[in-house]
Amino acid sequence: MGYMARAAVAGGAVGIRANYVGDINDIKKEVDVPVIGIIKEVYPDSDVYITPTLKEVKALLTTGCEVIALDCTQRNRPNGEKLEDLVKYIRQNAPDVELMADCSDFKDAEIAHKLGFDYIGSTMRGYTPYTKGIEIPDCEFLTKLVKSFPDTKIIAEGGIWERDQLAKVCECGVYAIVIGSSITRPKDITQR
Repeated sequence: MGYMARAAVAGGAVGIRANYVGDINDIKKEVDVPVIGIIKEVYPDSDVYITPTLKEVKALLTTGCEVIALDCTQRNRPNGEKLEDLVKYIRQNAPDVELMADCSDFKDAEIAHKLGFDYIGSTMRGYTPYTKGIEIPDCEFLTKLVKSFPDTKIIAEGGIWERDQLAKVCECGVYAIVIGSSITRPKDITQR
């Protein structure tokens, strides 16, 4: 993953979103750009899997990543944990680390804004029961986020495979764009 990150930065990426402590540590050795850290972990009592509990938050804080992304959907977290408690823990224990909210709809974004997230992302758009079937990237949604939360940086993420899609997303006025599968999954790229 460190070499994948190096290739992405050589190609013009100005940041990396990465999963798991080992990968983040490898990436931090290879490139000098901000890293959005996540840990995907599945728990039997919850559908939330992006940095779902305090255990994953604590692990990410060992990596030196500049941003931690948390699922900010309205679904219940594992073990009855609360999003606001995770935010509070990070703010108290690592005040220099910024927070990204992985949202699926406008209500999620409102919650993120109220909790003081630095970034609101469209990461979960189309991946929750209440947004399933919505075509992504959803430029109307992104534009609404930009206009509704001018003091928060909006990050577009999800479903961007083609240059035309990228151009349309850029027109929404977002702060940044995460490109994932279309540059990091050789099997999917080859199939397309």
